[in-house]
Amino acid sequence: MSNTRKQIFMPFLYALLVATGVFIGRNFIKAPSSGGSNPLMIYPQSSKIATLINLIDEEYVDTVDREAIEEKVIPQILKNLDPHTVYIPAKDLNKVNEELQGSFGGIGVQFTMQNDTVMVIQVIQGGPSEKVGLLPGDRIVAVDDSIIAGKNIGTDAVMKKLKGEMGTEVKVGVLRRPNKDLIDYKITRGSIAINSVEVSYMINESTGYIKVDKFAQNTYQEFLTALAKLKANNCKEVIIDFRGNSGGLLDVAIRLCNEFLPAKDLIVYTEGKAQKRLDVKANGAGTCQDTKVIVLIDEFSASASEIFAGAIQDNDRGLVIGRRSFGKGLVQQQIPLPDGSALRLTVARYHTPSGRCIQKSYENGNDDYYEDIYKRYEHGEFFNQDSIQFDDELKYTTKNGRTVYGGGGVMPDIFVPRDTTMLTDYFAKLRMNGVIYRYALEYTDNNRQQLEKYNSAETLEQYLNTQSLLSDFLRYAKDKGVEYKRDEYQTSKQLIEVELKAYIARNMIDNEGFYPIIQQLDDVLIKAIEEAGKIES
Repeated sequence: MSNTRKQIFMPFLYALLVATGVFIGRNFIKAPSSGGSNPLMIYPQSSKIATLINLIDEEYVDTVDREAIEEKVIPQILKNLDPHTVYIPAKDLNKVNEELQGSFGGIGVQFTMQNDTVMVIQVIQGGPSEKVGLLPGDRIVAVDDSIIAGKNIGTDAVMKKLKGEMGTEVKVGVLRRPNKDLIDYKITRGSIAINSVEVSYMINESTGYIKVDKFAQNTYQEFLTALAKLKANNCKEVIIDFRGNSGGLLDVAIRLCNEFLPAKDLIVYTEGKAQKRLDVKANGAGTCQDTKVIVLIDEFSASASEIFAGAIQDNDRGLVIGRRSFGKGLVQQQIPLPDGSALRLTVARYHTPSGRCIQKSYENGNDDYYEDIYKRYEHGEFFNQDSIQFDDELKYTTKNGRTVYGGGGVMPDIFVPRDTTMLTDYFAKLRMNGVIYRYALEYTDNNRQQLEKYNSAETLEQYLNTQSLLSDFLRYAKDKGVEYKRDEYQTSKQLIEVELKAYIARNMIDNEGFYPIIQQLDDVLIKAIEEAGKIES
């Protein structure tokens, strides 16, 4: 576009960015015009934005892409609202909804990129790939007769090739050690579940652990399955881990919470300008009303995670342990638009049973809102509870009279700071270069036959303890360009060793192998285990 065209066109765009009102969806009605009439009066029944778009579309000196203008302008308008009201273009809608829907069409493998080649880590039990015979350790070097190995293709591009409509067929060429010839497989894509319950297992004879990654359509059923598994092993206390869980579907959080609360206990209430207060209470049908419960949260636990944690805390039903949560107390409704796009519009605020709205401030704009996490870190909040300032005007009380605060996240009953005592520059370089992960992957690949003899985290770790992992790893790390530093290595030694074993276990038996080993480094979980036997139901 020439400078002259920019000078003509840009004032219209600036007007669009600052205008308010209806942004799409109106039928643009052109009024009859008479000679010499003001062009700004051509569309008297339209909003200012609709008028401007119509003027540009019909009167501007050059042809413009009306849809492209709308796609750019809509997000700018929404920036004047809260950070969680967002526009989702039609091309992105399926991808955005996929995680909440809980499934997608695919071949059923977990993979990683090793030396510019797709390496299968896990084959999903009962999935399309297992049915045709794919195995962990296989290299997928071709898809539909197109070579993908050695082409510097990214993970997203590989996913795009392997995913597709259920019932469609994809051909993959597989290299399997020690064979040198490709094995061709035709795989019919099926429904692949996106698990939101990452793992559940018994930590000790009476305490169970469930890690929930998100609140999707299938989360409640997965959660009930996990609970049943733990109860079958005589679980008396359950630790529910929502750390890193950014939320999801509100009704799913309510259903999970209902499992733990007696009849008529308030779970949450919502209220907005166009929505009257709506109280949601437990119905008394929960299966875990007598099960002791601990909830783990951190600075990345948001929305639905905070609803659950706030309900447990305000009803004095159990303990919340960790660090202050994110602070998202806004409810979005997804509204489909005519062209296949969607608007996620904030329609209400949710409040915990004590009356807290835990939404943090967003009055200084979106950038400041999301940078709040970094400010908390710099302020020392991750390491010292005393650094957090509470507003007495936002003081509330739980069912039993304990003081809790609103105004930005759920503050845990027991604060556990981040542990940085084992972090060193040497370890940071190992992690930054992915050396620990890559070594674990290669070790697994080279020793798969031996490792397959062990089907639990406990037995696999016992075997790995007999191997010279660390000395071999140090040579590997040096070969990858990370210079050995003795003092820093000694400081980080436990951290390195546990992560090596946990990643190897994950490569072999997925999260059931990873989490029981990595918990040795998890101060928040260790504290929760200590407290599990002390809680009164």
